[in-house]
Amino acid sequence: MYCYRKVTDDLYWIGANDHRLELFENVHPIPRGVSYNSYVLLDEKTVLFDTVDWSACRQFLENLEAVLAGRDLDYMVINHMEPDHAASMQEVLIRYPNVKVISTEKAFLLMSQFGFSVGEREIVKEGDSKSFGKHNVVFVEAPMVHWPEAMVTFDTLNGVLFAADAFGSFGALDGRLFADEVNFDRDWLDDARRYYTNIVGKYGPHVQSLLKKAQTIDIKMICPLHGPVIRKDFGYFIDKYDKWSRYEPEEKGVLIAYASMYGNTEAAACLLATKLSEKGMNNIALHDVSNTHVSYLIADAFKYSNIVFASVTYNLGIYPVMHNFLMDMKALNLQKRTCAIIENGSWAVKSGSLIRRFLDEEMKEMTILDEQVTMASSLNDANMADMDALADRIIESMNL
Repeated sequence: MYCYRKVTDDLYWIGANDHRLELFENVHPIPRGVSYNSYVLLDEKTVLFDTVDWSACRQFLENLEAVLAGRDLDYMVINHMEPDHAASMQEVLIRYPNVKVISTEKAFLLMSQFGFSVGEREIVKEGDSKSFGKHNVVFVEAPMVHWPEAMVTFDTLNGVLFAADAFGSFGALDGRLFADEVNFDRDWLDDARRYYTNIVGKYGPHVQSLLKKAQTIDIKMICPLHGPVIRKDFGYFIDKYDKWSRYEPEEKGVLIAYASMYGNTEAAACLLATKLSEKGMNNIALHDVSNTHVSYLIADAFKYSNIVFASVTYNLGIYPVMHNFLMDMKALNLQKRTCAIIENGSWAVKSGSLIRRFLDEEMKEMTILDEQVTMASSLNDANMADMDALADRIIESMNL
């Protein structure tokens, strides 16, 4: 049975929600599910903007048929060829053999690599336009947001931007299509941040390029391929994406990420959190890197101005899960953070110096505070003064 929603008078959302998938891209947990967004325009010509993941194909096809209501499908615009959006396009081609596919040259190459048999096609590039009747759209290249073939499509009549993977979010829509139908800041922002930072975060300069292009057009609605459609409060959303893509902290606050074998390093991390709170800094996220999925760590690393790495030494090195976190931060190009270190070890305390070296040599624009807490197996009275000094220095660094 079909399930669709009207976006504008002649534009319809025909996507689907997925509550069964546990790991997005087989990596990132999605406890609230995910939406696959696809849109149909009913003009003199009928136009499909992107498809959905194969898992949601049946619902998508039923929605498409219902909205077309007996009309043929004239065009299919593919903004992004990643399978969670394009996997169902072959089924569309089978059911609507007269459809003409519009996309970039690189996207058509990927279609052939995925084994899709495309008939009539139209290659578009930056600045090209296409009329479907009343509606005229302009194609804007968006390479590496977050694949090299990606583009976005702007409808000059109604101001709708079909944004591909830009402005997306984890989380199923569950009937509420628009961002203003939910409490976005309370219920969606964390998922939007985690989606951006882990999926697109590496490509901040490319996102900045797209944001600059967006400033030249009169956007009245943003239709992403995941998450709610945005039709209000554009400044709120643009500000978030601008900060994330420039790697600027979203908030003054502290992420304390700790790696502990027997609880002693954990005790030190909790003590620091307590001292920070006592001194008036309450914007704190405390995570055990051993049982917190790295996507949540990355999201908070992008969110907060300060990061504390508290790690035990393991085989004369950094505890493996902490090292993995550092490697993910490097891979996603995180930078411009103020960092502090708590190190522990029983017969050789090496983790702190190794973390410092990694931040210095492998990452960009990371400020490392000189105040460092070094523990021998467990906290002792001598560490208390060092912990106070570290808390004071962290708070001072936020106010510089």
